[in-house]
Amino acid sequence: MLNSLSAAAPIGVFDSGVGGLSVLKAAQAQLPHEDFIYFADSGFAPYGDKSDGYVIERSEHIGAWLVAQGVKAIVVACNTATAIAVQALRAKYALPIVGIEPGLKPAIAATRSGKVGVLATARTLASDRYATLLARMQAQAPNIIFMPRVGEGWVEQVERGKFNTPRARQMVEDIVAPLVEAGCDTLVLGCTHYPFLSHVIQAAAPHVAIIDTATAVARELVRRIATESVSNDLAQVGSLRLATTGDCTSVTLLTERMLGTRPQSISQAGILQTS
Repeated sequence: MLNSLSAAAPIGVFDSGVGGLSVLKAAQAQLPHEDFIYFADSGFAPYGDKSDGYVIERSEHIGAWLVAQGVKAIVVACNTATAIAVQALRAKYALPIVGIEPGLKPAIAATRSGKVGVLATARTLASDRYATLLARMQAQAPNIIFMPRVGEGWVEQVERGKFNTPRARQMVEDIVAPLVEAGCDTLVLGCTHYPFLSHVIQAAAPHVAIIDTATAVARELVRRIATESVSNDLAQVGSLRLATTGDCTSVTLLTERMLGTRPQSISQAGILQTS
């Protein structure tokens, strides 16, 4: 047990931008009494085409900032940051750190054709962590064919709030249609930005199952803070603080649109420039 942690302390959640709000929404639904701090590193997004060193440095800067705010747990609500940097964060901080990874296991259970499309960033798909996950799943289900594809430009569309524009629909169609034609009946959303395009993805592939692991991550967060006896059981409505390295106005508007609620506060974070 981490006795130095307080049940009243907030939970930190971070992503390269606003995509991790999909995970935050699931966490708030399961932990309505908890206070959250969400950090959108929009000034340095996207992470998906950056080097490992860049992603680790950004993640460590943000982890240090969240720890300085007194958080009792950190959710790395970014597949790329989880794949590349979560082990470095766990080595530095003695508090629960929950990551996210592509939902290959639930996809195995969902597919009937035996062909699964995995939509993620280039860095996630190239990571050792993903390679290990894929090898483990292939060992369990050797007949399943996983087809990885990068959602080129999808993160940027979500960061701009362009969820259902002709451009967004075309970008999704360009990636999804060939997967459907190849026989995929299940698509894994391996980036937390992608759920905000799920309606466009479903329109492009109406008979395909879409796998999003945000709820599973929220369940793991519930388990971890309960294990450390730091769940906030007070009958209160939890608060949400926002911090960003991007534009506060645009991030606030996107947060309201994505979550359907306004954060109690938002601040411009002075995180060190990454070279």
